[in-house]
Amino acid sequence: MPELPEVETVRRGLNQVTLHQPIVSGEILLNRTIAFPSPPSAFLENLIGKTVIQWHRRGKYLLAELVEQEGHQKAGWLGVHLRMTGQLLWLPNTTPLQKHCRVRLIFPQLQELRFVDQRTFGQMWFVPPNHAPEAIMSGLTHLGPEPFSPEFSVDYLAGKLRDRHRPIKNALLDQTIVAGIGNIYADEALFLSGIKPETPCAALNLAQMRRLHAAIVQVLQTAIEARGTTFSDYRDVAGVNGNYAGLAWVYDREGLACRICKTKIMRIKMAGRSAHFCPVCQQ
Repeated sequence: MPELPEVETVRRGLNQVTLHQPIVSGEILLNRTIAFPSPPSAFLENLIGKTVIQWHRRGKYLLAELVEQEGHQKAGWLGVHLRMTGQLLWLPNTTPLQKHCRVRLIFPQLQELRFVDQRTFGQMWFVPPNHAPEAIMSGLTHLGPEPFSPEFSVDYLAGKLRDRHRPIKNALLDQTIVAGIGNIYADEALFLSGIKPETPCAALNLAQMRRLHAAIVQVLQTAIEARGTTFSDYRDVAGVNGNYAGLAWVYDREGLACRICKTKIMRIKMAGRSAHFCPVCQQ
């Protein structure tokens, strides 16, 4: 599933290619991709003629701010969640249609934005004007602070974790604690902070909390600079892979030597997810 660095990379790419152009037409190829409005045909009816002036990111959600084609009157929002296998690709509209293309949004100059999603868990929303995105996209209401925001402080993190007895790896995947972290970057942040994934949250001391906070920010920034991680489906808007996989400390490196101590990286299952760690560097 694309995590914060991948979604942020897509956001930046979309801001480079889609802004200040009207959506002139479109096609819905899989109705259940449209989460709102109903019927799905109303999604396109509301988008056609609107212009994107800025793409924003909240956690793993993408939000396009829309205005009317004539003037600057606010015209609602286009929301997207890529889920497990979603891709937003900016392509010439002469490009052959991908097998798993679910939605097409046609722009001028023979360009289009395609939502491609093999597993079909991804969703799109049109949020009407005078509605906050969270009023329609209910998942936004449950998100914790952004990792780069002032709200995500060491004190905040310690306050959220100190009374919890579940493993720290599972807590980092909880989007109500901090938005945008998934399996890859939870493993990476725990390695950088020297904490084993099974460690109960309540067992962490303040020094470990400080290291973990710094590691979360560091690993996410490094991954954004590398344009995200591609292990299977993730691509940026130009269809290009992310480069973080070659930099990963532990994720997807089971049996390989730790980059620090040369001990073999281990993998265990936690709540149905894989956790990768170094048994020497992480205590």
